[in-house]
Amino acid sequence: MNRVRERNESAWLLPAGPGINHRLRDDMRIFDDSDEVDVVIVGCGAGGSTMAQRLARAGWSVVAMDAGPFWDPEKDWVSDEAGSHHLYWTEPRVIGGADPVPLGSNNSGRGVGGSMIHYAGYTPRFHPSDFRINSADGVGADWPIDYEDLKPFYSDIEAELPVAGEGWPWGDPHSYPQRPHPVSGNGDMFLRGALACGITAKVGPVAISNGRFGNRPHCIYRGFCLQGCKVNAKASPLITHIPDALAHGAEVRADSMVTRIEVDQHTGKATGVHYNRQGRQRFQRAKTVVVAGYSIETPRLLLNSTSTRFPEGLCNDFDLVGRYLMVQGAPQTAGRFDDEVRMFKAPPPEVSTEEFYETDPSKNYKRGFSIQTVSPLPITWAEHVAAQGHWGAGLRQYMSDYVHWSCLGALCEFLPLPENRVILSSELDRHGLPVAQFNYSRCENDRALMKAAQSVMESILQAAGADEVITINRYAHLVGGARMGADEHSGVVDGDCRSFAVPNLYITDGSVLPTEGSANPALTIMAIAARVADRMTSGNHARQGGRS
Repeated sequence: MNRVRERNESAWLLPAGPGINHRLRDDMRIFDDSDEVDVVIVGCGAGGSTMAQRLARAGWSVVAMDAGPFWDPEKDWVSDEAGSHHLYWTEPRVIGGADPVPLGSNNSGRGVGGSMIHYAGYTPRFHPSDFRINSADGVGADWPIDYEDLKPFYSDIEAELPVAGEGWPWGDPHSYPQRPHPVSGNGDMFLRGALACGITAKVGPVAISNGRFGNRPHCIYRGFCLQGCKVNAKASPLITHIPDALAHGAEVRADSMVTRIEVDQHTGKATGVHYNRQGRQRFQRAKTVVVAGYSIETPRLLLNSTSTRFPEGLCNDFDLVGRYLMVQGAPQTAGRFDDEVRMFKAPPPEVSTEEFYETDPSKNYKRGFSIQTVSPLPITWAEHVAAQGHWGAGLRQYMSDYVHWSCLGALCEFLPLPENRVILSSELDRHGLPVAQFNYSRCENDRALMKAAQSVMESILQAAGADEVITINRYAHLVGGARMGADEHSGVVDGDCRSFAVPNLYITDGSVLPTEGSANPALTIMAIAARVADRMTSGNHARQGGRS
């Protein structure tokens, strides 16, 4: 724990018990637009907040902007599904393709902390195989970095969140800094069914404290992880990295919508960002620009940043910006039991298996899927039931039976395809900017994975004793759109997340992922950002335009 505190003191900067350190915010350093800061960061989610904390601690002058508010959990969050929609990005977007992907509460965040404010807390690592799926399986793309490049940063971030779970046998076997949480009724059903099916399942990994950590309290199992954790037990950048960033002189400039990145036509370097705050157009000067805005908004920002040098959008010389966007297939299968399960009384992703993660040569599809417990609350549960065609009295019966249901969810690795992409729509937002249009279509491999995952989940629940099972098909976790590549013909950024086209422009959100694995991406995004910050501050980037 002392080693964690030496590199990130956020947990000790919070007040004892729920809430935030208001003094840190009140005393926050404020830069002027005319100040040429060392770095301006666009977005304060997983990647942006990690960058802000690491660079500020290294002595860089940092301004981190976010289009949403600077949340106060005590005042702004409620233990209620309907009352939590303000946590989601609800600005207009256009969707299309053969299999359109709904955008909003399932995959988009708003405000400082990003979508990790309302994520479930599940933080698995990617497997070593994820970085070489083209070489090994003939699909997707290889990363320009290896698992070993991220391994030490995975360990660092797991300790800073911290992550609780059993020893992990899959991928690169490893342990977690905190012991696993007690198993709930939902987790017990998964473990029971998995054992009967001969499937290995483990408790964790979740970035939810299973004991006091610094001044943060332990989890109280209230079941509203997806609505923002009011007690600060669940990790999000708002409490795990932002406090330390503020303590080291960073400014978090909330309610600031970045509209365009400026590039000097003579030097080819980024000079700062245009943004809108309180209805006023402003420009923040910076030596380095880091974009960490999400797989929809990052491509949109780049495409909107046109100039004489980049008429088709910034960094888009080879028509790669916005392409290869991926979404994980996320079917959820529920089973009814005679005994009460009360699946909501625990962290939603509590027990999981990665036994089906890798390519199985005996199957008719490449790559695989993971399975974890999920715990839809009543409104979401009603959506599950209504999707089966139940309405009126039938829907009411299912709702009254809610406590008898257990639910599992899969994450299926869909493949990166060039036609799945973000483009600019003719529709304008309230700032007068073209909104993003996301076109998405599944391939046959994607469809086969969804069917296989559903079959396994049904088998597990039936083996546990369920007398009825229902499945809803859905999506989760968008990544890609500005991916890493070995060169400018295969990626928007290199292995250090630096743009090929603009030497002092970096991207450190999920848009840089070349493949998505069957793992939730938050931990990997934070590990990538931590690695990039380490390389930026250790002198590995002699040609970057930041601090001298």
